[in-house]
Amino acid sequence: MSSPGRLFIARHGETVFNAAARLQGDHVHTPLTRAGFEQVDQMGAVLRHRLGPKPDLALWSSSAGRASQTLALIAEHLGLDWHDARHDDRLVEIGMGCWGGRYYADVAEEYGPIVDMDTRLLKPAPDGESYAEIAERVTDWFDEHGNGPGDKLVIMHGISSRVFRGVLRGLDPLPDYGVPVAAGLPQGSVVVIEDGVETLIVEGDGGERA
Repeated sequence: MSSPGRLFIARHGETVFNAAARLQGDHVHTPLTRAGFEQVDQMGAVLRHRLGPKPDLALWSSSAGRASQTLALIAEHLGLDWHDARHDDRLVEIGMGCWGGRYYADVAEEYGPIVDMDTRLLKPAPDGESYAEIAERVTDWFDEHGNGPGDKLVIMHGISSRVFRGVLRGLDPLPDYGVPVAAGLPQGSVVVIEDGVETLIVEGDGGERA
């Protein structure tokens, strides 16, 4: 997919659920940790250096609290007004159904391994969201909002951003998942995608738990 502007896609900073090894999924609000705030400050500083003060940049985030927190701090670095940001449910993390909020270890003990070690992707919960459903909703968001002119900053999550980046780059569908999925990035990372080409802007020092 191509866009008339650049898409800066960021993964939120570490949260209390990440630190405790609990499955967040589409939980509405799991606050950032101190380490998470430091990661976001790094993202904001790098983007400020790259884009300058008050860049012409549309602000978007998932409707989850951790994404909104991340966006607020980055907006402060950029000299932009967080209140001008837009939030969308289609940008949230993979829905984990009955596994959501539980410890990784407890779910694995009951259901077996829940992380595909080859791809580092979460296996869908029995009543959770499929990767095809993620691809459908992020594509729907792009068709409605991402196609417009101008640069955009989009704050997302570990799994949903991997699917979104895969779709934007036109990657081949991943075997066993049926949709394009980009390589994972740690919490606190930012990439920019322009004309289907992805460039890493900040590689965060957080973990990979979703």
